[in-house]
Amino acid sequence: MVGRKSKWGMAVRYTLTTLLLLVMIYPFIYLVLNSFAAWDQVDRKVIPTEFTLRSWSWLFGNATTAAPAPWIQAFINTIIVATIATGLMLLFAIMVAYALAKINFKGKAFVNNAILFQMFFPAIILLIPQFLMITNVGLLDTYAGMIIPTMLSMWAIFMYTNFFKAIPDTLIEAAKLDGAGDMKILFRIVLPMSKSISTVIFLFLFTDRWTNLLWDLIVSKSDSTVTLNVLISQMFGPYATYPGPMYAASVVLTLPLIILFLFFSKKFQEGMQFTLK
Repeated sequence: MVGRKSKWGMAVRYTLTTLLLLVMIYPFIYLVLNSFAAWDQVDRKVIPTEFTLRSWSWLFGNATTAAPAPWIQAFINTIIVATIATGLMLLFAIMVAYALAKINFKGKAFVNNAILFQMFFPAIILLIPQFLMITNVGLLDTYAGMIIPTMLSMWAIFMYTNFFKAIPDTLIEAAKLDGAGDMKILFRIVLPMSKSISTVIFLFLFTDRWTNLLWDLIVSKSDSTVTLNVLISQMFGPYATYPGPMYAASVVLTLPLIILFLFFSKKFQEGMQFTLK
C-alpha cells in the first residue's frame, strides 16, 4: 500500500514538473514556430499549420514589401560589444577581487564597502552623467561609447572576492616562497581553480550585456553600431506590420544564449552549487 502511494506521488511530481517545464519553454517554442509560420497565421494560431522561410528571407535581405533593416550588421555589432565588454568585466573583476581577497592594503575596508554600496545603488541614476561624459569625449555612436561605461561589474567583483577568500592562504604563501609574483599566482594558480564560478559569472555578465537595450538605444545612432536589441525595439514602429520577421529576429537574439548555456551547463551547475552554499 505504501509502495503504491509512493508511485502515485512520484507520478504526480513528474506530471507537475513536466507541465511547469512546458509552461517555461512554451514562449520560446511559440517564438520559433511563429518565425517559420506563414504570415497570415502569425499570432493567430497557437500552433501554426503552414510554414515558410519568408520571415527569415525578409530579415536577411530579400524583402519585397519593405526595406529590410541591417540585421547581419546588428548581429556582428552585438557580438563585438557583448564579447569585449564581458571580457573587460571579467578581467577587472578578477584583478580587483584578488587584491581584496589576498592582499592587505590601506583603504581595503573602504573599497569593500564602496563596492557593496554600488551594488545596491540604482544604476539608472548614472545614466545621464555617463551619457554626457561619452558625448563630451566624442564617443557617441561608437563601440567604445557602448563598452566603456559597462565594463565594470560590482557584482562580479563581489562574487570573485568571496570565492578567492575560500582559497587557502597557505597555497598563496607557498607560491610566493617559490618566487611567484601576485600576477603569476592569480593567472597560474588562482584562476584555474575558479573555472566553475567563472562560468557562472561569465554567463550572467554576457547575458546581461547581450540583452542590454537602454544604454545601446541611447548611444547607438547609426546602422554601423546598432545592436539586435535596438533593432528589434525599432521594429515596433515602421515594421510592426511584419510580426513574422520580429519573431525571427528574436530567435536570432535568443539562440546564442541557449547555445552558450548548453555548452557550459556542467560548469554552470558546479558554480551554482558554490554560490548557493
